[in-house]
Amino acid sequence: MKTPAWSHSSLKDFEGCQRRYHEVKVLKNYPFTQTEATIYGNQVHEALELYVKEDKPIPPEFAQFQPVVDSLLKKPGRALPEYEMALTAGLSPCHWKSPEVWVRGIADILIIDDENLTAWVGDYKTGNNKYPDRDQLVLMSLMVFEHFPHIRKVNSALLFIVKNDMVKMTMSRDDKDKHWQNYRERYARLQGCFESGVWNPNQTPLCGWCPVTTCEFNKKH
Repeated sequence: MKTPAWSHSSLKDFEGCQRRYHEVKVLKNYPFTQTEATIYGNQVHEALELYVKEDKPIPPEFAQFQPVVDSLLKKPGRALPEYEMALTAGLSPCHWKSPEVWVRGIADILIIDDENLTAWVGDYKTGNNKYPDRDQLVLMSLMVFEHFPHIRKVNSALLFIVKNDMVKMTMSRDDKDKHWQNYRERYARLQGCFESGVWNPNQTPLCGWCPVTTCEFNKKH
């Protein structure tokens, strides 16, 4: 089977547990089920996207997030909400559904400052800020560099809008090659599982919440 395109979330799922990734993402034996948290997160993302894209008023139940977005829109540059980026294995920009796509990512809000050759990427988080995952900012920054070749520096942040917190990061174009090499090495492990057909489980305290009930480490097994 051809190794599918990856994203921050899918690579993270694979590294968390190869067996779960295979059962859920590849075989699709356990369909994803929406929770109250994911439904709420989707509604917030849509409301903020339409506010930036169409100037549509933010619903009253999400009004507390408007000052955050307004502050972002004051940054110099053109604002691009929910901006889709896709690359081939050669790091050439391509269509989201291209047969040659290697990696995909969506920036919740991307601001391109053409004059100063800088960009700003933000990702809205409606969950807990206890374990921020900066790896997502790394990938988004790398993809911006490939889609906007004139950009020399990317500032980024995880915006924990419910917790009123922010985790920042900055990346220079000079740093991108070493980060891409790290991703290629991680992707090679995913590719190796597709080639060998071996998907080893990873026993962790989270096994009790795993949907793969056929795994020997799941308490529901």
